[in-house]
Amino acid sequence: HLCLLKAGTTLASDWKGTCFDLRAEDCDERIFEGTPQQPYQSHDGIHTGVQGRLRYGPLAYILGERTTKKFTEYSKVITVDGTICSGKGKLAKEIAERLGLKHFPEAGVHYADSTTGDGRPLDEELSGSCSVEKFYDDPRSKDGNSYRLQAWLYANRLLQYSDALEHLLGTGQGVVLERSIFSDFVFLDAMYTQGFIRKQCVDHYNEVKKITLSEYLPPHVVIYIDVPVPEVQSRIQKKGNPHEMKVTAAYLQDIERAYKKTFLPEMREKCEVLQYSAGEAQDAEKVVEDIQYLKYNKGPWLKQDDRTLHHLRMLVQNKLEVLNYTTIPVYLPEITIGAHQSDRVFQKFTELPGRKYSPGHNADVGDKWIWLK
Repeated sequence: HLCLLKAGTTLASDWKGTCFDLRAEDCDERIFEGTPQQPYQSHDGIHTGVQGRLRYGPLAYILGERTTKKFTEYSKVITVDGTICSGKGKLAKEIAERLGLKHFPEAGVHYADSTTGDGRPLDEELSGSCSVEKFYDDPRSKDGNSYRLQAWLYANRLLQYSDALEHLLGTGQGVVLERSIFSDFVFLDAMYTQGFIRKQCVDHYNEVKKITLSEYLPPHVVIYIDVPVPEVQSRIQKKGNPHEMKVTAAYLQDIERAYKKTFLPEMREKCEVLQYSAGEAQDAEKVVEDIQYLKYNKGPWLKQDDRTLHHLRMLVQNKLEVLNYTTIPVYLPEITIGAHQSDRVFQKFTELPGRKYSPGHNADVGDKWIWLK
């Protein structure tokens, strides 16, 4: 399986099953004493900075810290969805700027790399052994790249969603994401419909999805940009990415169908949904107005209190625990690797600067007073 590594730990159901951690070498300890502090920043009265990087725990809750006291009318999770080249990134960024929210660009193959270590992308072997470009060039590749990519991206989206919730619960500042774990399945559906992956891959994905989604609250608002397939193809051609230009109309149509037939109806039962045409999505001011007029009178967020939010906060700040939910004991050739290969990859990872031990404990990158930590 994909080998996601934590310094000193290899997550695996067993050597014959799935080895799937998201190379979160220190993910569960990214917020700890000694982390370089960032200066305070202010976004429309919402302050982020040092206090957002302190480790929260049961003692803080016992001593009286309450999450709901930090919330304002804009303490929301907003996701912007749409097909390839739909303009979701631009709209998400504008919404965040206008409402003073934190923007999370779409999680890609190297999201975990960007949030750990020195932030630089790692080798393909250490980043899921998959490639978006290869998927576009050869979606029916016999080496299982298509499902490896989908499984890896889901894990990265899961990690990002936990980061977004951690930020919201820790600071009170709302967040805007481009896609999320709740919409990720539209690509899986399209892959399977087009014959890119096997039924066993779909079964594995659905099992992981069932286990993970149940632990998380959905967005408060889902924004969907509805761009017709012909226009999407025109935008792809104009963009000029040689790999994306190989995407077929049938695949794009299946993504759109999954969005409209499954995703949007499901989300309308859990949260507010706003849908715009390609032209309407250009008017960010109007979109922000619509967000401000929403009633937010449905969904599981209404049932939360400080106790339940405390438990959610404890989960999302423990990144290793977050990723543990993606590990199930199933043999699947596309994502399973043997013990020797796993050990070799893990060894390669720990030889990288600052990756052998938890952050603050690596002398090779200048960490000092290690014996006191």
